[in-house]
Amino acid sequence: MSTTQSERLRELLEPLVTSHGLDLEEIAVDSVGRKRVLRVVVDSDTGADLDRIADVSRALSAQLDETNAMGEGAYDLEVGTPGAERLLTEHRHFVRAVDRLVKFQLTEGGELVARILDVDDGGIDVEVPGVKGRKATTRRLGFPEIAKARVQVEFNRKDSKKDMKEEEEA
Repeated sequence: MSTTQSERLRELLEPLVTSHGLDLEEIAVDSVGRKRVLRVVVDSDTGADLDRIADVSRALSAQLDETNAMGEGAYDLEVGTPGAERLLTEHRHFVRAVDRLVKFQLTEGGELVARILDVDDGGIDVEVPGVKGRKATTRRLGFPEIAKARVQVEFNRKDSKKDMKEEEEA
C-alpha cells in the first residue's frame, strides 16, 4: 500500500491521464507560501498540445474535487509537459529523444554529448559529433553505462532530418 501523498495521488490520477492517451511522468505536491501546488507532468510519444493538456487538466480537477484527495485546504493544480531539457529516466524517454542531442553522465565517470540515433531494449546507438574538423563517430551505450541523461536545447541545427525533408519539398 502506498504511503506518501504523491504515491496515492499517482494511483488515483494515472488511469485518468492514461485514458487521455498520455503518460503521467511526474507528480509533486509543493508548498508555496500558504498555498499548496499540485504539479502534474504529462507527455506522450506524439507530444501533448495545449488542447490535450487542457482536457486532462479539467478531468484531473474534477477527479480531485470528487474524491477530496487533496483534503480541505486550497491548492493550485498545474498540468504541463516535461520541458525542453528533460531528464531521461525511462526507456520511453530515450525513444522519444531519438534524433535529439543529449548530455550523458556515464556511470564510470565522464560526460558525453551525443545525438541519439536508435534505441532498443539493451541500450542506445549515438552519434558523437566530430571535433576540430573530424567526422562524427557512432557509439553504443548500454543502459547500465548511463548514470544520467538530459536533452540539450539546440537553436540552429541545420542538418536535422526535418530540415532536410523541408528543403526537399520546397
